[in-house]
Amino acid sequence: MDADRFGQNQNLQGLDVLAFEHAPIGIVLTEDRIIRACNRAFAEMFGFERDELIDQSFRMLYPSNKEFEAIREVGFEALRETGRYADERVMPRRDGTLFWCRVRVTTFFPDEPLKRVILTFADISETRPDIALTLRERQIVNGLAQGKTSKEIGRDLDISPRTVEEHRARLLAKFEVRNVAGLVARLTGYQG
Repeated sequence: MDADRFGQNQNLQGLDVLAFEHAPIGIVLTEDRIIRACNRAFAEMFGFERDELIDQSFRMLYPSNKEFEAIREVGFEALRETGRYADERVMPRRDGTLFWCRVRVTTFFPDEPLKRVILTFADISETRPDIALTLRERQIVNGLAQGKTSKEIGRDLDISPRTVEEHRARLLAKFEVRNVAGLVARLTGYQG
């Protein structure tokens, strides 16, 4: 490699690091759900210092083991089939407050989707209302926001479709809306 190309390569690597460090969204690299690298935006979004997250299980960002395990299954097949997955979900910050985020996931190894993954997290709570939801309500809302049926949500959460429908009915009453579209619009801030 000649000196000019070597210099350009060095400069590009510096720009890559600069872009990673100062990206306006959270970026995290995981291996088997262990955080190996993350940028400042990701750590700040969740209320941590970056050093507190490195080499820790992603579990620390979920309020319970059950929710941590449930989210594993949500995009697993999509990662296996296409290498990519995306959703919007409610996540807790370190202090327990909830926020909406848009998550995008890319795997390096579709045959082993969680072996090495890059995720981006965009805090979209400015366009979403403040909400107080239980763990189960968050799970149901996340499923509804993804357009899943009661049967699909029930299967994901290992509960009956009837239980999902009961939760959905309580959510409709709680947020004073008439249907799922109204509920998702109320919770996401999207007015179509």
